[in-house]
Amino acid sequence: MTAFLALIFILLISFAGSLMESVSIQSAKNYRRADMNRAVESVFAEYQKEMLEEFDLFVLEGSYESGSYSKDRIMDRLSYYGAGNMEHSIKRMEIITDRGGAPFLEQVNQWVKHKYGLDKLDGLLGEAQSWKSQSEEAKKFQKEEENQNQTLEDLLKENEQQLPTEDNPLNTVSGLKNSPLLNLVMPKEKTVSAKSVELSSMVFHRSLEEGYGDFQDVSDGTGASSLALGVYLLEHFQSAVSKEESDTGASASALEYELEYILGGKGSDRENLEYVVQRLLAIRVVPNYIYLQSDSAKKAEARAMALTLCTLLAVPAITEAVMQALLFAWAFGESVVDIRALLDGRKVPLTKDRQSWQLQLSALSRLGEEGEWNSGQDSEKGLDYTDYIRILLFLQNTGQTARRSLNLMEQKLRTEKGFTWFRADYCITKIEFESVCKLRRGINYRFATYFGYN
Repeated sequence: MTAFLALIFILLISFAGSLMESVSIQSAKNYRRADMNRAVESVFAEYQKEMLEEFDLFVLEGSYESGSYSKDRIMDRLSYYGAGNMEHSIKRMEIITDRGGAPFLEQVNQWVKHKYGLDKLDGLLGEAQSWKSQSEEAKKFQKEEENQNQTLEDLLKENEQQLPTEDNPLNTVSGLKNSPLLNLVMPKEKTVSAKSVELSSMVFHRSLEEGYGDFQDVSDGTGASSLALGVYLLEHFQSAVSKEESDTGASASALEYELEYILGGKGSDRENLEYVVQRLLAIRVVPNYIYLQSDSAKKAEARAMALTLCTLLAVPAITEAVMQALLFAWAFGESVVDIRALLDGRKVPLTKDRQSWQLQLSALSRLGEEGEWNSGQDSEKGLDYTDYIRILLFLQNTGQTARRSLNLMEQKLRTEKGFTWFRADYCITKIEFESVCKLRRGINYRFATYFGYN
C-alpha cells in the first residue's frame, strides 16, 4: 500500500511539474509577444508627421529622414523599443506606391468614410450618372461636328463655290480653334503661373522600391471610388482658381495648379491648365449646342445669317449646311464665355436656357479680338470651377489619379517643406515580422506580428 501511494505521489509531482513547465513556457511566449507588439506599435507610432498633417495619410518613412532606405533601420528601431533579444525578418511589407498606389486609395476610402460617411457620396451618385452621360455625348458631338464641317467643305468644292471671308463667324471660330485656348479664356487681370517641374524626378517616372507579400487577409481590398477620391483631392489640393496669391515666376517649387496637374499630368502649370480648359470646353459645348437646337428663335437667327453668307450661292443644301456649322460655332463661342466665367470665379449651369445664354450670334465674329471680353454672367444655381474639376476627376481613371496624386505629394514635401530626403516609395503602410526567440534549454519560439495603418 505504501509503495503504491509513493508511486502515485511521484506521478502527481511529475504532472504538477509538467504543468508548471508548460505555464512557464507559455508565459515566456506571452512576454515575448508582448515585447514585440509593444515594439512594433512604438515603431509605427513614428509615422511621418507631415504626411498626416498635409494629406491625412499614415505612413512610416523607411529611411528615417536619411534618404537611404534600409530594412535594417526598422530592425534597429525594434531593438531600441525592447525587441532586441530576438531575431527578426520581414515576412511581408506594403509600400504606399505598391500596385499603382492601391494602399493610398485604401486610406483615402477610410478617410472619406470617417469624415463624411456614405451620405456625401450617395448624394453625388445621381449627379455622377449625368456627368458620365455628358462625357459620352461630348465624344459623339466632336465626331458629328467633324462630319458636318466635312459635308460643308465637300458641298462647296462640288459646286466650286466659296463663302465670303468678311463678317464670317466660321472663319473667326476656325482661327480660334487653332490658337491656344488659354489665351482666349484666361481673365485679363490674372497671370498664368510659369512654374514647372521635371517629370522624370517624380515618383512614377522612376524605378521604385516595392513591397512584397499579400495582405488580402487583413484588408478588405476596397479602394476609393472616383467620387471618394474627388472629395479627398478637392480638400487637399488647390486649383488655378482656389490658389492663394503667390509668386508665379519660374522657381524650383511644386506646381501651383495642383488639381490641374492631377488631371493633365504635364510638367508645367500652363500645360496643365490648357489641358483642363480643353476638357471643360468639351463638356460645355454639348449642352450649349443642344440648347441651340431646341431654341427656334436662335435657329432662325442662324438660318438668317446663313442666307446672308450664301446670298450668291443658289444652292439650298449649302445654306442648310452653313446654318448647322454656325450652330456648332455658336456653341463653341458660348462655351468660351462659360470658361471665362468659371476661371473668374463665377458659376455656370450645366444646361442653358434663354436667361442664362450669354453670347449673341452677331458678336461671334468679334470673339477674341482686342478689346472684346465677354466674361459671362454668374448663375446662382450653376456650378463653379471646383464643381467642374470634380466632374473631370470622376471621369478620370482612379489609378492614374492616384499615381499623379502621389507624385504631387512627394514634390510638395521635397520642395515646399525642404524634405529633399523624402521619397513616397519609402513610405510603409503595412508590415508583418517573423520573429524567433530562445526561451530556455534549447526551446525556440517562432511567431508573426502584423501591423498596418487601417
